[in-house]
Amino acid sequence: MGFRFRKSIKLAPGVRLNLGKKSASISFGTRGLRHTISTSGRRTVSIGVPGTGIYYTKSSKVGSKLGSKSAARDDSADPYQEVAEFEEALEYITSLHEKCDYEYDWEAIAKEPPPFKAGDKGPNELSALEKLESFKPSILGRVFKSLEAKRRAELEEEVIKAVEEDKKLYEAWEKQRRLAESVLNRDTRAYGTLLKDIKFCSELAGLVNSFSFQIPDADSMIIDCHINLEDVIPTHYKTLTKTGRLSIRKYSKTDYHAISKLYLTSLMWRIARNILGLLPLQSVTINILTCVVDTSLGQVMNITTLSVKIDKSIFDKLNFDLIDPFDALVNFEHNVRFLKTKGFQAVKKLND
Repeated sequence: MGFRFRKSIKLAPGVRLNLGKKSASISFGTRGLRHTISTSGRRTVSIGVPGTGIYYTKSSKVGSKLGSKSAARDDSADPYQEVAEFEEALEYITSLHEKCDYEYDWEAIAKEPPPFKAGDKGPNELSALEKLESFKPSILGRVFKSLEAKRRAELEEEVIKAVEEDKKLYEAWEKQRRLAESVLNRDTRAYGTLLKDIKFCSELAGLVNSFSFQIPDADSMIIDCHINLEDVIPTHYKTLTKTGRLSIRKYSKTDYHAISKLYLTSLMWRIARNILGLLPLQSVTINILTCVVDTSLGQVMNITTLSVKIDKSIFDKLNFDLIDPFDALVNFEHNVRFLKTKGFQAVKKLND
C-alpha cells in the first residue's frame, strides 16, 4: 500500500488549508455548511443540519452549472472531509451533556448597579452631546452655510436618539433587576416569564420538537420533551478504506440503538443542566417522549421512553466530562427500559 500525504492547517476561525500529495484546497464555513475549493478547479459544498449526522455533499468543476450532472454528488468529493464531518456530527450528538447554555447568578444580577444614576444623562446621550459640542464646520461648510446647518441638525437628531437609547438601557436594567428579585423570592410566575423571554426552546432547536413545563412549586419543575430519534440518528456510517476511498455502510440494529441510547440520555442531561443553571430549583423531573408508529393502527404515537427525577444536591456532584450519560441515571430515581436490539421501550412517567 502506498503512503498518502495530507495535512490540514488552520488559517483563521473556520478557514483551513488542506495540503495533499497532488493538490491543495482551502475550506471555509461553519458547522453545517462548508465550502472547499481545490487547486484542481473542483468546488465542494457540504450542507447539513448540526447535530443530525446527515450531510449532503455537492461537487462541481469551476464553470459547471448547478443543475448539470457534474454538479451532483460524485466520488470525487473529498472522502477525508466527509468522514471528518460525519465523525464531528456523531461526536456532537453524543456529547451534548458536556455543555451548559445557562449559568445565571441571580444574586449578582440583583445587585448589579444601574447603567447611570436616575435623572442624570446616560452614556449614549453624553457621547452624542460631546460630538455636537466639538463640531466644527469644515471650510466647505463655512462657505455653504446650508451644509453646516444640515450637519448640525444631524448631530442634534443623534442626541435625541441617544436619549431614547439610554431610556431603553435603564428600563432593561430595571426589568432585569425586578426579574432577579422575583426569582430569588421564588415567584413561580417569574420562572415562566423567564423561560418565555429567553426562548428556552430555541437553544436546542432541531433536536427537541417541543417542550412543556409544569411548576408544582418554587423548588421543583416537570418538563416533557418531545423528540424524534429518526430525525437525528444516522442510519449509515462513513469510514475510509485502506486505499483512502469513502465507504458508507448501514449500521447494525445494535449499533444504531447504542447511538440512540447515548444521544437521548446526553440530550436529557443537557436539558437538566440548562434548567438547573437557569433557575434555583431543588429538583426537576424530565420526561423524554419519542414518536413511534403503531403498525396495527397505522398511526404515529408519542411514548415516554425515559423519565428521571433529578435531585440537585446529587446532580451537583456529577462530573459531566467523564460520565457515561446512560450509566449516570443510576444516581437518580428513573424509569427506562432499553433493549440492545430494539432500543427504548415505553415506560411510565414518574409524575403520573
